Amino acid sequence: MTYEVIPNGHVTSPRGFLAGSVHTGVKKEKDDLVLLISETATTSAAMFTQNLAAAAPVHISREVFDEGDVRAVLVNSGNANACTGSRGEADALELQQITAEMMKMKPQQVALASTGVIGVPLPMDKIRAGIPTVIKACHAQGGPQAAQGIMTTDTIRKEMAVTTVIDGKTVTIGGMAKGSGMINPNMATMLGFITTDAAVELSYLKEAVAAVVEDTYNMITVDGDTSTNDTVMVLANGQAGNKPLNDQHPDKKKFMDALYAVNEALAISIVKDGEGATKLMEVITEGFATKTDARLAAKAVLNSNLVKTAIFGEDGNWGRIVCSLGYSGAAFQLNDVALTLANSRGESVQVLSAGLPLNYSEEKVAELLKDKKVMIRLTAASGEASARGWGCDLSYDYVKINGSYRS
Repeated sequence: MTYEVIPNGHVTSPRGFLAGSVHTGVKKEKDDLVLLISETATTSAAMFTQNLAAAAPVHISREVFDEGDVRAVLVNSGNANACTGSRGEADALELQQITAEMMKMKPQQVALASTGVIGVPLPMDKIRAGIPTVIKACHAQGGPQAAQGIMTTDTIRKEMAVTTVIDGKTVTIGGMAKGSGMINPNMATMLGFITTDAAVELSYLKEAVAAVVEDTYNMITVDGDTSTNDTVMVLANGQAGNKPLNDQHPDKKKFMDALYAVNEALAISIVKDGEGATKLMEVITEGFATKTDARLAAKAVLNSNLVKTAIFGEDGNWGRIVCSLGYSGAAFQLNDVALTLANSRGESVQVLSAGLPLNYSEEKVAELLKDKKVMIRLTAASGEASARGWGCDLSYDYVKINGSYRS
């Protein structure tokens, strides 16, 4: 492993980043306004929702990231500022302008993100009043408070940081995320904010972010819904002093491994905290002709409500898995398919080979499914492409949580 995990690491673990969180009244009690700041200029890249009903802050932040130097990110939770029309756009632009003026930055250096209820205008008086307060609240150890402040139906903070060595310099990558329901990113609501003190050329950072998002956040699902507000932002301020990373840099793989590790951990923490979830699902698809086929197969299994409820009920109904594979859109031959179920302790049972059921122990499968992590391995024997994705089971509590979301 070319990186080390920082115990209790967070989004402000890298040098030169500050964060803070305050309560403005958007949410009833908990903090709801967060600010993330880089003390120096950055190269920055982002990925946003593909939902055509994208929220106002998404439209604005897309333009900001075209400039590639984001110095501050203002995040509100409790209100998505989505489906709010021209008023929503104007409100978001005003918040961007206020923040920029107070921090002596250009508006194009301030990105925005929102999460919460859709279709309700922002309570601007509350958020306006909160901006100077949250600026004062920012400090170098403010990562955990910021991770708390972006939560909505989340039950745990999601944060992570690692170090690696680039050009003999210690480089730190940190991050925070939120997400519990409405998670089916194509890059759910899913927000991710990644910071690093590495120096990275802009074109390479954009490539790296796109690649990492594709294999982490875009391979998780809780409920199959893609949010109006999905956002992953990465800010690199170069304070580590390394030679700027690019596609020719000898240490680029070390950087990519560390960046992937942070985002994979955050993505998995989102599905582990899925609304009402009792089990983590990991699906590995192997032997497909193309990466696209392997990804389609994995996501179909993870999104199947019948599979998810079977996992919740600890029912080894593997036919539901094969059924979801069949409608996934992936190319395969059924008589090539093998299926194995496993748990976190390394115990496994193969239930299917060459498209036909094996003589296996139902009791052993039932015992496997009692674990908090269930692994499903599908092999197609059509090629060498593989994929991996994560999801969670579907419980009674998911319905309870979402049936009373606005109350």
